[in-house]
Amino acid sequence: MSTVTEGGPSLPQERRVVTEIPGPKSRELFARKQASVPPGIGTTLPVFVTHAGGGVVVDADGNSLIDFGSGIAVTSVGNAAPRVVERVRRQVADFTHTCFMVTPYESYVEVAERLNAITPGDHEKRTFFLNSGAEAVENAVKVARHATGRQAVVVFDHGYHGRTLLTMTLTAKNLPYKHGFGPFAPEVYRVPLAYPFRWPTGPENCAEEAAAQAIDQITKQIGAENVAAVVIEPIAGEGGFIEPAKGFLPRILEFCRANGIVFIADEVQTGFARTGDLFACEDEGIVPDIIVTAKGIAGGLPLAAVTGRAEILDKVHVGGLGGTYGGNPLACEAALGVLETIEAEDLVGRARRIGETMLPRLRAMAEKNPAIGDVRGRGAMIAIELVVPGTKDPHPTAAAEIAKRCHAEGLLVLTAGTYGNVLRFLPPLVIPDHLLDEGLAILEKAVAEV
Repeated sequence: MSTVTEGGPSLPQERRVVTEIPGPKSRELFARKQASVPPGIGTTLPVFVTHAGGGVVVDADGNSLIDFGSGIAVTSVGNAAPRVVERVRRQVADFTHTCFMVTPYESYVEVAERLNAITPGDHEKRTFFLNSGAEAVENAVKVARHATGRQAVVVFDHGYHGRTLLTMTLTAKNLPYKHGFGPFAPEVYRVPLAYPFRWPTGPENCAEEAAAQAIDQITKQIGAENVAAVVIEPIAGEGGFIEPAKGFLPRILEFCRANGIVFIADEVQTGFARTGDLFACEDEGIVPDIIVTAKGIAGGLPLAAVTGRAEILDKVHVGGLGGTYGGNPLACEAALGVLETIEAEDLVGRARRIGETMLPRLRAMAEKNPAIGDVRGRGAMIAIELVVPGTKDPHPTAAAEIAKRCHAEGLLVLTAGTYGNVLRFLPPLVIPDHLLDEGLAILEKAVAEV
């Protein structure tokens, strides 16, 4: 049984399985969860965490699991990262809330200044804060509609943008996100995404043909002059870690520029060093008009940001933006700690090295197992897509079974994908090499057995 008293990087960086997973204490707690929380709140792995840090999470039974999930790309700098903890400790003793719209505080302004400086583009920018990625996406659309005087919003196949009414509408996948929750918001239109693995005429044609189809649909079915914004993830997250074919994003951006359409990059999952760049847009030199960030921004505290061109955000009238908790002082201090950690520990470089370790290992697994149809991703945002061997038919049962076997061995992995057939890997950027290697060995064994 673990005698750990606190989490963070001082936790023993080891996989330790002392009970079946989930163990008896976690099962007891899960029974309480089922009796008190609606079943609509799902659970990937019902182990109840007591401590976490570095590359591990420790559960109520003393098991130490290798973390390939980071709370869905949130704890990229590691759970309870020292710079985050120290800043939050100081702030919580000073004050916990005033509402920035009532009496402001410096940390909000400082984080805004930092994001204005580090997000793509050297134009003048403005930033404001909200609580979640979905709330930030919704506000970005709100700003674009106000600035352009237009209503239509264009999104893409396989996109995921949140669970509020508007962002649920923007999201492509029905189950579990949209089913039974309609009617949905009006003036939202979906066009093709350049999905290389599944493009009918092959990946070599994907970028050009997908862009042409998307632009044609926008022009003919909506009218470019009616479109306020295009919203796109530079790498589709929940949709299956789909990296659009090279050239697709620049072509869409060019179309937006030519037609006065606000290009909104949803970097909720890809931001803050996750992909081996500070922001995924940088890979092809994309400079969005508005960039939306959350998840990895504050080390686990609820914070999201909308950063955009000053001439767009400045058009909104006083009082038109905001929210009671947006930019809470604890979350802002945490964000400053995250940014300090990324810079001090070169986590952009570390993400690239994680990718350099994972991608060759996963490709070697794919050569041995025809159920792995595709290996893709950048940095520490990597995925494998499972298919029925000899076809490209999605194989969600294989993905679920591999995840189940990994969980039983003490490796936390997540599934994803429009078809539920993708295993996605989001290890903390501070995970030590030996845990990364051990996790890949567990995964390799699970894949071989399925």
